[in-house]
Amino acid sequence: MVAMSFRFKFSITIFILILLVTMGAAGWVWERNGAYGFNTFFRRGGTYWISIKADDSRLSSSMRLALSDPQPVAQPGPLVWQEPEKGFEVAELPVMVNGHEVDRILLNRIDPTLYRFVARNAPNGDKGIDEWEQALPNAILIVNGSYYDLKGKPDTPIISNGVALGPTTYDAKAGAFVAGDGFADIKDLSHQDWQTALTGAANAMVSYPLLIGADGQTHVTTNSRWLANRTFVGKDGAGRIIVGTTKEAFFPLGPLAEFLKKSPLDLKMALNFDGGPIACQSVRLPGFQRKLYARWEAQVYGDEVRLLRWPLSSATWAMPMVLTVERK
Repeated sequence: MVAMSFRFKFSITIFILILLVTMGAAGWVWERNGAYGFNTFFRRGGTYWISIKADDSRLSSSMRLALSDPQPVAQPGPLVWQEPEKGFEVAELPVMVNGHEVDRILLNRIDPTLYRFVARNAPNGDKGIDEWEQALPNAILIVNGSYYDLKGKPDTPIISNGVALGPTTYDAKAGAFVAGDGFADIKDLSHQDWQTALTGAANAMVSYPLLIGADGQTHVTTNSRWLANRTFVGKDGAGRIIVGTTKEAFFPLGPLAEFLKKSPLDLKMALNFDGGPIACQSVRLPGFQRKLYARWEAQVYGDEVRLLRWPLSSATWAMPMVLTVERK
């Protein structure tokens, strides 16, 4: 009886200790990451990085090629637009190296006088591309937006349906996407503050870097080899808004900017949005459907490559920040 009583008390003590540790860890996650942290764990089991070599088979073939020395220079392939709905065109631009396709940019070209752009935030981390589709049945385009903080809230100033979100004090030197009734534009923040740039916008997102500035040049200032699925928003010579997402992760930011400059898209300005596994895209138009689940992100430091992974590998990422296009 004494031995049984001791074992019972010992088991209770261990249980209480485990409970206290679990509660402490949960409290720490809540304080640091809020509901976004819990949903990250429940959705994909968390996130971690692994260190590998540039020729590791766990990288896609496009990423391995991008990390080869010398770094390959891509050329645009043939581009053909189709118009499933008036003022909304779609296309896919092949990314070619030595005659072989290494990536593909999924493109949307939109007349801002006919469609409405909306910046949205879902800080709880409970909406991936599938959940956004369910929540917004009238959205014909959904892509990831600008950057978010550890709690899934906007990390840059944004305006969502007329409501200002994100930091009120922010040193922005790159660009902003702005939209309102009948207009949409890219603002170069090199010589104006973001508060002025966002004036009059019903929806807006400050982001970085500016891939193509008002001077027609790339404003990517870092020589990074960081690879990821990419999303960008741009304006062409006719004032149409072009939203693109890379299918693969061939491009660092600098080479992406140079590729867009020489592409047949006639981009006068282009702004990078956040990238990686969140860079998903959904298009739902009459007779045309497209959905991309992004997957890739890799930090590169010399010969070391750190690849982003998550335990539930089939799980899709939440998208706290999105830009949507809807009919007026």
